[in-house]
Amino acid sequence: MSKSKAEINRNKLQKKLRRNVGRAIADFSMIEAGDKIMVCLSGGKDSYTMLDLLLSLKKKAPVDFDLIAVNLDQKQPGFPEHVLPQYLTEIGIEYHIIEQDTYSVVKRVVAEGKTMCGACSRFRRGILYTFAIQHEVTKIALGHHRDDIIETLFLNMFFGSRLKAMPPKLRSDDGKNVVIRPLAYCREADIETYAAERDYPIIPCNLCGSQDHLQRVQIKRMLAGWQKEQPGRLENIFRSLQSVSPSHLADTDLFDFQGLSGDAAVSPPGVNDWLLDAERQAS
Repeated sequence: MSKSKAEINRNKLQKKLRRNVGRAIADFSMIEAGDKIMVCLSGGKDSYTMLDLLLSLKKKAPVDFDLIAVNLDQKQPGFPEHVLPQYLTEIGIEYHIIEQDTYSVVKRVVAEGKTMCGACSRFRRGILYTFAIQHEVTKIALGHHRDDIIETLFLNMFFGSRLKAMPPKLRSDDGKNVVIRPLAYCREADIETYAAERDYPIIPCNLCGSQDHLQRVQIKRMLAGWQKEQPGRLENIFRSLQSVSPSHLADTDLFDFQGLSGDAAVSPPGVNDWLLDAERQAS
């Protein structure tokens, strides 16, 4: 029996996502032989998709590595505790559910009316990092995708005055953990379509009621408008993160501007670009 068009499209999308994950893993050396990778599951579309693709890649990977799934149950009101254990048991992967009531703590320390996401994230990160050390995990896999990385770039620029995004691979501040983001090259729209087709048991991310009017939502709307106005703009923004010219920014810690010589022969490439531009405009 021939495959339906819908099934063909599903296979194409899976191959595309798997190819992007494989490319990210190779580009940033995310996975090495003997790694024990902790796949952090929130119950959202991104983490389900990440686990699915890593399990698929593991079957054909040239190196041997282990995967364990970990969820942090933060005791948010209405959190369906049975969903992830049931799903993970069905697919046959080793998993751990960490139960820790950070929700009550965050509610207590965050002022009324303020978003809880920042404090919640810090608590969650600390708990997961500690668990990883205790269980001899070598890599922690998070489900952030390409759009998350771009949004974080603009969040830091607009609200933090920093040129900084989410790196595909990162060593934690204490030096004890390595974080990887296998979905770094994957578009959120593709992940959303794939998750819907796979019919994952999605757990809403707004159980705490702290998702309204977030700065990230504002950035997401802005970027969506740009992409609609000029398709391909987000791809260009992401590629710019992979093609950085420190000598054309203004960070004196990143580039030795004071050490530049007036001798054009020893000036680094690009120093005299403004002269070339002026000549072109005059011609």
